[in-house]
Amino acid sequence: MIQRNEANLHKNWQKELANVVTCPKVLLEMLGLSSQVHENDIKARSLFPVRVPVPFIKKMRRGDVNDPLLLQVMPRHQEFIAKTGFNKDPLEEQDNKQPGLLHKYRSRVLVMFKTGCAVNCRYCFRRHFPYQENQLNKRSLIDALDYIKSDTNINEVILSGGDPLMAKDDAISWFMDELEQLPQIKRMRIHSRLPVVIPSRVTDELCQRLADSPLKIIFINHINHANEIDNEFKTAMQKLKKAGVTLLNQAVILKDVNDSARAQIDLSEALFDADVLPYYLYLLDKVEGASHFDIKEEQARKIVGEMLLALPGFLVPKLVREIGGQQSKTPIDLKLT
Repeated sequence: MIQRNEANLHKNWQKELANVVTCPKVLLEMLGLSSQVHENDIKARSLFPVRVPVPFIKKMRRGDVNDPLLLQVMPRHQEFIAKTGFNKDPLEEQDNKQPGLLHKYRSRVLVMFKTGCAVNCRYCFRRHFPYQENQLNKRSLIDALDYIKSDTNINEVILSGGDPLMAKDDAISWFMDELEQLPQIKRMRIHSRLPVVIPSRVTDELCQRLADSPLKIIFINHINHANEIDNEFKTAMQKLKKAGVTLLNQAVILKDVNDSARAQIDLSEALFDADVLPYYLYLLDKVEGASHFDIKEEQARKIVGEMLLALPGFLVPKLVREIGGQQSKTPIDLKLT
């Protein structure tokens, strides 16, 4: 695995974002896999664009076509398979009444703060989401704030997307300024993949703004494999930790990526070494084009059962699935004997 120089931490994250790889052939060539190019796989990018930041590519194993990080972002011909039970809106989100805002849970509201992502994960449950109809500008963010203010049941705001850290620090700071004026809001949650794909995104300015907030800040990483965690990511997490941010992770069980007890145990241990606690372990959302990542529920139960034998309870994430229309995550009964 390629190691990056610590000095690279200070690179401008926006420059790294501007230099993401969007061509599958280039991605494979960078990994010494040019001979592994299959045109039927390349064509799958027409279903969902390829976006992979170079810092993430540098964590992949050269010469390994089955690298677990590569498998998450490389288009595959199986994406053309139409499988019963898989559809374009598995969580029933696309009929949201207010653009850029989802209010599925009574006390929490999700704001699609930025609709773009630094990395396009092939299993993404929002790969078909109409982001062009849900882009938020300052005016629509003010409308979202008015909506939040009008419902006193809401005490937590979730910044999601896309990826909210695609926004600049001053835009996040402005929104926090406004949010902090609403007396019922106790917590702000940030869901992001950027610290693991472009660690330099966790800037000193961002950390200082989070530290200054009277709100409780929770940061949810999206990491599926221990190989995604390196020293640069750990440094980014330490900066957030020093800012008083609660650090959690959610992962998805993906066939051939992390569908073994060993992979999940290693992930939990690597997360804790980075001061991040495992939070949720999801069964795959049944989104069209991702059926080749799916595993049986019984296999997932077995994996978590083995994790319980090998790890302390605080390192075992909750096994859940999300069902469209439900007002909470649905826990998976492990049925241990």
